[in-house]
Amino acid sequence: MKIGVAGSVGRDHLMTFPGKFTDSLVAESLEKVSLSFLVDGLDIRRGGCAANIAFGMGVLGLNPILIAAVGKDFADYEAWLTRHGVDTSHVLVSETLHTALYMVTTDTELNQIASFFPGAMSEARNIELQPIMDKTGTFDLLVISPDDPEAMLRHSEIARQQKIAFAADPSQQMARMNGEEIKRLIEGASYLFLNEYELALASQKTGWSDAEILACVDVRIVTLGSQGVKIEQKGHAPILVGVAQEKAKVDPTGIGDSFRSGFIAGLAWGLNHERCAQLGSMLATYVIETKGTQEYRFTRDEFLARFKSAYGQSAANDVSEHLIHFGFDA
Repeated sequence: MKIGVAGSVGRDHLMTFPGKFTDSLVAESLEKVSLSFLVDGLDIRRGGCAANIAFGMGVLGLNPILIAAVGKDFADYEAWLTRHGVDTSHVLVSETLHTALYMVTTDTELNQIASFFPGAMSEARNIELQPIMDKTGTFDLLVISPDDPEAMLRHSEIARQQKIAFAADPSQQMARMNGEEIKRLIEGASYLFLNEYELALASQKTGWSDAEILACVDVRIVTLGSQGVKIEQKGHAPILVGVAQEKAKVDPTGIGDSFRSGFIAGLAWGLNHERCAQLGSMLATYVIETKGTQEYRFTRDEFLARFKSAYGQSAANDVSEHLIHFGFDA
């Protein structure tokens, strides 16, 4: 299955605050917030939604094609992604700008306050999909993750025109986009990824009801935090999948991206939606146990053992036959 993953590539600055953000918020003064948090730690890691998604798919044995605009400082990051199974040969390298920068502070309750500077990502609007597909072949699935909004809309339009199945993942760009832009992005998507808050925000901005949003896509996947994930499809009963038990809650950054990695890998393997969600949830569990979005490690046997413990022997059997070219075992 030929999969293109469009979206951001960035450098993550991950900070930890040894308290709760809510303790510093005054309900009567939220319209005039001016706060500074003294943090305990700073970790600089590789990140970006598209890179995180592609990395997870790569270590599961797929060879996703990364579609992104990056900075002139990308060389070491490119080597890392290539080594973990990602095709980076079609990224657009800016001649003047640096790779995007993401800064996030996480409190003890795993709440986060973040800022994102696009840098080279702003040039993603200059990426043309057709020349890439002329070299790689037409995509079986195009993942449109958070990116320059103009690029996201162009990619979804091309996918509809050429009848390419696409997964819409507006995520962090939901706040930036208006209702009409959100409609243009998600309408006709084969898969729509949202969390609960993003679903409510999409409804508010578009004026569409929950049912109307579901009606304009084939499958909607709504992540529910610690409650797992709900998969909805017209004419079918919702599927609920719980999370795999984590060993520790270290940092939540990137868990949504890794969930998408596993879910889409499951699609590529021909698994049903329940198995796809289980695979994504297992990968997300590894991410929350580590600092950084691409720092998790496991062997094939360890992964399958934990997967069996979480979802049963039958589920593990369905997944095991596909974990042949496994990135971390090499």
